[in-house]
Amino acid sequence: MVRTLLSLLLTTPTAPVPLVRTPVPGVTFRTFTIATPRGPASGAMLEVAAARVGPLRPAAVAARRTVSAMVTATGALAGVNGDFFDTGAGRREPPPTGSAGGPEIDAGRPRKAAVPVGQRFGPPLPHGGDGTTAIGVDTRGRGRVAPVRLAGAVTAGRRRIPVVGLNQYALPVGGVGVYTPAWGTASRARAVCGTDVRRDAPCSRDVAEVSGRGGVVAGRGGSGGVPRDGVVLVGRERGAAAVRGLRPGRRVSVRYRAAGPVRFRFAVGGLPILRAGGPVPGLGRKAHHPRTAAGVSRNGRRMFLVVVNGRSRHDAGLSLAGLAALLRYFGAADAVSLDGGGSSVLVTRFPDEAGATVRTVPSDGRERAVANGLGVF
Repeated sequence: MVRTLLSLLLTTPTAPVPLVRTPVPGVTFRTFTIATPRGPASGAMLEVAAARVGPLRPAAVAARRTVSAMVTATGALAGVNGDFFDTGAGRREPPPTGSAGGPEIDAGRPRKAAVPVGQRFGPPLPHGGDGTTAIGVDTRGRGRVAPVRLAGAVTAGRRRIPVVGLNQYALPVGGVGVYTPAWGTASRARAVCGTDVRRDAPCSRDVAEVSGRGGVVAGRGGSGGVPRDGVVLVGRERGAAAVRGLRPGRRVSVRYRAAGPVRFRFAVGGLPILRAGGPVPGLGRKAHHPRTAAGVSRNGRRMFLVVVNGRSRHDAGLSLAGLAALLRYFGAADAVSLDGGGSSVLVTRFPDEAGATVRTVPSDGRERAVANGLGVF
């Protein structure tokens, strides 16, 4: 069945070339070349014990860094780029934040939540998708693909204001979002621009922002980073009216958590392409690009990190449907597509290497700084 599916999407269902190396127990590195309707495409794959996989991230949510730099900084053995991020395409201002579009969990705690569907960058979501799908490792050390949503509220006396955003570059219309020190020093102005269905729509003029420290409303917000022991609440439209009602000096409680079927230790967002061993319906077959993907085995014990080169006369890239078939061929039951194009890169820093080595061919000619990634430790 796997070979049949692959043959429908790739002209030659070739297996990956023989094993390149096993740098440490539990980590297998392979390179491969496959034939596609557009020509050959090469790439690289890491098959690892899921418990070895962890997050790669810059110091702030609204920041970017190359995978090589993150691998070196964390001491990881290898890594690939992660989620699609805010590039500012279609907007002149405010400037792009560089932050990821999907959810992110680190050390069991939500670091950011997903932006509205219409604000996402990257390929269209499958029918009914809401942009909350994430891949990561749960608290038992198993690889999982599952939705991660945000649940939370601001409580002031008997008043309760739902929280619908966390450290994200775009808030839902009418909502209130929380920004923590993890956001960084980037402007929060982008958060109130666009709508839930149009990324390039004008910025809202009905906006309010307050800061809080030590459980007390401290002031009317402002620019710059969030204090180490503080939060900033940003509201738009109906949410702005709610935020304006929080007067300085008033005691408030701000609570939020990741809600969903899986208790993730860490996770990053992605576009679902495989679910329960089958391709997600509606995946594109025509557009061939460089691709990055991550998948998990049926029992969750193994994870697969894959990068396919493209946009050159030597490498045609893959369609999303072809990428799903490739991940299934390698052994994944559930998988997501991560950011592709010029962001796609697989980097190693194996014990016998002097430093980080780029193992794939970035289509920009060099590594691109990205919002996050998946590392092998």
